[in-house]
Amino acid sequence: MTLQNTPEHLETPPDEVRRKRKALVAGSVGNTVEWIDWALYSALAPVFATQFFPPASAAAGLLATLAVFAVGFVMRPVGGAVLGAFTDRHGRKKGLTLTIVMMAGCAFLIALCPTYEQIGVAAPVVLLLARLVQGFSAGGEFGSSSALLVESATGMRRAFAGSWQQVSAGLGVLIAALLALGLTSVLEPDAMASWGWRAAFIVGGLLGLVGLWLRIGLDETDDFRNAREEGRIQRNPLTRMLRKHPGAALRVIGMAAAGVLIYYIWINYMPGYVSSALGTMELQTALVANTIALAYFLCLLPFVGILADRVGRKPIMIFFAAGFLLFAYPAFRLLETGGFWTLFMVEIIGVTLLAGYAGLIATVMAEQFPAEIRTTGIGFPYAIAVAVFGGTAPYVTTWLATNGMQDRVWMYVAGAALVGLVVYARMPETRDRVLN
Repeated sequence: MTLQNTPEHLETPPDEVRRKRKALVAGSVGNTVEWIDWALYSALAPVFATQFFPPASAAAGLLATLAVFAVGFVMRPVGGAVLGAFTDRHGRKKGLTLTIVMMAGCAFLIALCPTYEQIGVAAPVVLLLARLVQGFSAGGEFGSSSALLVESATGMRRAFAGSWQQVSAGLGVLIAALLALGLTSVLEPDAMASWGWRAAFIVGGLLGLVGLWLRIGLDETDDFRNAREEGRIQRNPLTRMLRKHPGAALRVIGMAAAGVLIYYIWINYMPGYVSSALGTMELQTALVANTIALAYFLCLLPFVGILADRVGRKPIMIFFAAGFLLFAYPAFRLLETGGFWTLFMVEIIGVTLLAGYAGLIATVMAEQFPAEIRTTGIGFPYAIAVAVFGGTAPYVTTWLATNGMQDRVWMYVAGAALVGLVVYARMPETRDRVLN
């Protein structure tokens, strides 16, 4: 990989533009349905928490379910390493096809799994195994889809192309939230607890089959084909990445730490936090605020990518971290007062700041590595950050809130933002980096 200025007047032949746009669309849609299956778990955890564990308090059941959620993240670094190496050796298309098969298959497994009352301890074991496989799949998905989208960019539009990784992933989360919102709106609580949540997972699995069809029709990227034709494909991409690019791998972990923690709190778990941990409003009401904020967030991300292609990556990511460092304390103080409009305001301000991270992270990570180890270089260290910081965030915030320490949750978020601010200020600017 070299550093040099890319000409602003760089033009791509029309046929090549159409082919790359097709890859962007197919990659984004497939990523969306993959993340529907992943996000349904956290969206519906308060509903099915008591189905898989011994009857106890509602808070204990939720904490146990969230512990399984966190354990699923343990497999993400393994998936990032194994599936990342597979994708770097065999191509983006084959890697992405494999990840969606595993994710959708486990969605069906969770949907059809009997309850604790029916099969005893086997129920949480099946749930745990399904989440481990989904975590393995998700660990490979991020690196593979990020590499595909950034490598499908035309001219100096890498940040715009890379922003669709998070747009499509967020759209999957939004659809999962809409499924949860729709079912909780039309079904009685007993019906929702007994079979409604299962219907949502079945829908997610069926959509996964649509994503599989799209990925089977993908073309391989030019970057991977060039690496293969030039004999640069590595037998062990993980070893190559750790030996030749350890600094870049550590930088990826540092760049992702603050973002994944805050993302999982604001996007995935905020409705469950205010409804179950704080008890300030009903889950259905919290889901409405979360859904509207998420829709706004997704619309914002491509524009953040366009801005980053003009002004660079560092200023925007610094804005994200500094903003949360200042906003964390008032945000969590406001949440304790309750009310729909309070939650909505906190969500909107938070996702506006978060867009400075989410709109750029896939691109900035891809710009750290050459094509022959790019998927592994993105997927493995990013998955470590997600496992350590993102997977534990819902559990830590719930534990703090349910043990009378709500006043310390903001410190958790502010601390992560401070770490991010230091990393973003010190990282190299990669806007003009040429990938080879």
